[in-house]
Amino acid sequence: MPYLIDGHNLIPSLGLRLDSPDDELALIERLQQFCRLQRTRAEVYFDGAPPGYAGKRGFGLVTAHFVRQGSSADAALEQRLQALGRAARNWTVVSSDGRVRRAAQAVHARALSAGEFAAQVRAASLHETQSPPAEPGLSPEELEEWLTLFRERRGK
Repeated sequence: MPYLIDGHNLIPSLGLRLDSPDDELALIERLQQFCRLQRTRAEVYFDGAPPGYAGKRGFGLVTAHFVRQGSSADAALEQRLQALGRAARNWTVVSSDGRVRRAAQAVHARALSAGEFAAQVRAASLHETQSPPAEPGLSPEELEEWLTLFRERRGK
């Protein structure tokens, strides 16, 4: 199920800082990893884009919408939900903003708070970092035994 995300709402829930100059890019990187692991895609909305920077940009499985100053990510999310029409029920909206969550529920989209989604992102990341148990290898002695056996067979 793809996601529509209120970016500035999610940033602090993932332990990132809104006052960091790279906060949006850091969030996009985390979302790229999550989408790759979950085999899904996401659209993330950021408001307050300076003149000349507003617009849509693709980052693999993540599409970032930089909403111009004077408008809001909340309004852009609501417009996107309306544009999806009946297909909105196949999306999950991530926001802790009551207005956005109500708009999601009105079109039968699933709604998650930023904290709930952040927990899913952390769990997916943790799952990836846990490597499977290593298969036991051959000891040097066992390796030498096998090499001797193969040499003997090749010599026959």
